[in-house]
Amino acid sequence: MFAYVVKRLLSGLLVMILVSMATFALFWYGPSSPAKPICDRDTSQHCTPERLARYEESMGYNNPIYVEYGKYMKGLVAGREITIGPTTYDCPAPCFGYSYRTKVPVWEEMKVRLPATLSVAVGGAFFYLLFGIPIGVAAARRRGTVADKALVSSFLTISSVPYYLFALLTWLYLTVIFEVPLISDTGYFSPITYGPAKWVSGMALAWLALGIFGCTQYTRYSRGSMVETLSEDYIRTAKSKGLPTRTIVYKHALRAALVPVVTIFAIDFGTLLAGTIFTERIFEIEGIGWWSLEAVYAKDLPVVAATALFSAFCLIMCNLIVDVLYTVLDPRVRLG
Repeated sequence: MFAYVVKRLLSGLLVMILVSMATFALFWYGPSSPAKPICDRDTSQHCTPERLARYEESMGYNNPIYVEYGKYMKGLVAGREITIGPTTYDCPAPCFGYSYRTKVPVWEEMKVRLPATLSVAVGGAFFYLLFGIPIGVAAARRRGTVADKALVSSFLTISSVPYYLFALLTWLYLTVIFEVPLISDTGYFSPITYGPAKWVSGMALAWLALGIFGCTQYTRYSRGSMVETLSEDYIRTAKSKGLPTRTIVYKHALRAALVPVVTIFAIDFGTLLAGTIFTERIFEIEGIGWWSLEAVYAKDLPVVAATALFSAFCLIMCNLIVDVLYTVLDPRVRLG
C-alpha cells in the first residue's frame, strides 16, 4: 500500500503542476495584459500605455513566460520578492502572490477564510450522509413498495430544482418569513472553539440547505447500490444460514454497498472544500468560494490562481484518501 500511496502522491503532484501551468498560461496569454487590473486600481493617475508598460516591466510580464513561471513555483516552496509598481513586497513561502485589491499575501487571506469553508464542508457532508444513506437503505429494503416510490419521486423533484434557487428559498422562508429563532442570523461569526452555540446557529441553515439538497443524490446512489448488493450470492448464502435480517443488511450488505457511494462522496467533499459559491454567497459566509467569486469579478489574478490550485489539491487528496478506504470497506479490493 505504501508504494501505491507514493505513486498516487507523485501523480497528484503532476496534476498540481499541470493546473498551475494552465492557470499561469491563461493569465499570461489572456486577452488583456495581466498588469492592467493593478494599473487600473492605481487611482493616482490614469492607466496610460506608458504606465501600463512600467507595471509590466516591474512585475516581470515582459520576461519569457518560463522565467516567471519558475519564479512562481520557487515562491511556493521558498518564498520570493514581488514588485508591483514602485513597491517591493517580501512574500514568504508558500507564496501565491499579493492580492491586487488588498495588497495582502494571498496565503494570509486564504488562511483567514479557510475555517469558514471547512465549517460549511464538514457540516454539509455530515448531513449528506446522515440523511442520504439511511433513507437509501430503507428504500432498498422496501423496493417496489409505495414508500419506496414516494421517496424516490420526492427526491427526484427536489434534485430537479436548481441549487441556488433551493438555497435562496430556504433562506427566505426560514429567516425572513417565518423568522425561526435558532437560525435567524446566518454567517460565519467565530470558530467553534470560541463559541460553539454561535458557530452552529450561524451555519445551521447553510448545512440544512446543503444537506437536504445533497442527500437526494446519496439516497439514489445508496439505494441503487444496496439493491444490487442484496442480490449478490453471498447475501443469499447469509440468508440461507439463518442470519438475522438486520445483520445481513447493516453488517454485510451495507459495507459493500458503500464503496461506490464513498467514491462520489470524495469528489463532493473535495468540491465543498474548494468552496461552495452559492452557499457562501446566499448565507453570507466569507469563505473560499465567495472569495474566489469576488476575485474573478475584480480580475484579482493571484487569488484566482491560488484558489484553482487549492481546489485541485482538495480533490486530489480526497480521492487518495477514499482509494485507501476501499480496502477497509470491501476486503475484495486490493490496491496495487
